[in-house]
Amino acid sequence: MMNLNFDPASCVRASSRLSDCTKCVDICPVHTIEFVDNLPTFTPTACVDCGGCVGICPTEAFSLKNFLPVDFFFESAKEEEIFISCKKNIPCLSVLNAEYLISLALASDNPIKLDLGHCHECEIRNPLFGQIEKNIEEANFILSSFSDKRLLAVERAYTPPREVDSDAEETSSRRDFFSLKSAVKQKEIFEQSVDADELKHFEIDDEVIAKIKNKKLPDKRKILFTMLKRTPKPERYEVLPEEEISFVSQKYVNDSCTNCQICYRICPTGALSSDAKFSLINFDAMLCVKCRLCHDVCEPDAIELQPGFEIKEFFEATQRTLATFNIKRCNECGSYFTYTGGEKICPRCKTEEEEAMTLHENARKMEF
Repeated sequence: MMNLNFDPASCVRASSRLSDCTKCVDICPVHTIEFVDNLPTFTPTACVDCGGCVGICPTEAFSLKNFLPVDFFFESAKEEEIFISCKKNIPCLSVLNAEYLISLALASDNPIKLDLGHCHECEIRNPLFGQIEKNIEEANFILSSFSDKRLLAVERAYTPPREVDSDAEETSSRRDFFSLKSAVKQKEIFEQSVDADELKHFEIDDEVIAKIKNKKLPDKRKILFTMLKRTPKPERYEVLPEEEISFVSQKYVNDSCTNCQICYRICPTGALSSDAKFSLINFDAMLCVKCRLCHDVCEPDAIELQPGFEIKEFFEATQRTLATFNIKRCNECGSYFTYTGGEKICPRCKTEEEEAMTLHENARKMEF
């Protein structure tokens, strides 16, 4: 009941109406998530708390109150043998994306076992099961490029222990119900139930806008950083096909770039950045979460993905300069602008000058 949370400030669709991200809607098995005014909305009581949207969201805009992947990672890392099952310690395997699975594999001395035994009989298996298989395959493929660690998909369905059905417990519950403390609790549960039946709408207010401006790296990336630092570097670095990796990328900028500044201003993690004069575009691959927002907002389609991702970035992350620009001061207003030749006047002043000339010309025509 009302376990699913959504932070609009973390959603890429809140940053721009040009965003094409539909991952949360596509993964939802009960179709409770839909877009209203460009933002996800849902009815809490219709949600089955599978966590599919939590796992697939690149910026961690969704979360579950009763399950935190970060806590699960650190608790699991303490175990000698990690066995993950939807009937034991996780809402659904889809809540952990390939990034988390790689980190778990690197944290354990033994292969991670993922229980798929319940997936075949699950009423909401579509499209969750396909995503689970994809996550496991991707994680193992990436791991094979630099480590001998693996994830094992097993069909051994975990059977939870029988719940104790005690008459004494039932009697105690009835007594507690009539206590003042319990009455208050029941009132809260009732109010939450009423609230949970209503469609939850989200708006972009001043608080959300302020949070959007703060660049934030998802927790799953921080955990991956930590585990990679503890992993021995491979003797040689492989280059993997770009389409085989869902959570990180390498980019380049083609000659059509106009240095409009939108891409690095809107990047939610700071993977794209510039200097004080906006004279270049820098890119940190390991800060990229492959949300594709920069691609969606780029008017000339100047930002492109490299065909291959260099595993070297996992161990020797570098900031690369994708483009440089000739920056000059405008002779009219003194502001810096991207100079491409001709008169040293910025686009804004040039537009104002052209508008003034047009008005002057129209005034002269009216005189005659």
